[in-house]
Amino acid sequence: MLGDFDAVATVAVRDTAKALKFYGNELGLKRLDSPEEMVLMFQSGSSRLLVYLSQFAGTNQATAVTWAVDDVDAEVRALKARGVMFEHYDNIPDMKLEGDVHVAGKRRAAWIKDPDGNILAIVNRD
Repeated sequence: MLGDFDAVATVAVRDTAKALKFYGNELGLKRLDSPEEMVLMFQSGSSRLLVYLSQFAGTNQATAVTWAVDDVDAEVRALKARGVMFEHYDNIPDMKLEGDVHVAGKRRAAWIKDPDGNILAIVNRD
């Protein structure tokens, strides 16, 4: 069954050169060899992220990829230092905004968009 195999997060983009700069340089993901010319593969911890060329890039209005980290605030500071801009949402029930981090009790989260508008989340580990 599928539960015996690794899953790979997949994100559609319109421009692989811009995606390479964003995911590789700005987010700091390690680029891996790719099976196809218009597909980028990245290592993120023990997971992989597949980024591919598509005319439908950026049409998803929900979170596409989430990273669970030990310290959301530290990751936000490190990404801001690389020029990453953060999203601010005022319509998430019971969450308040502290700088670029959304907070609800012990839950801390931040969202960014890639150059195509794909929504990416950074959340604290439980």
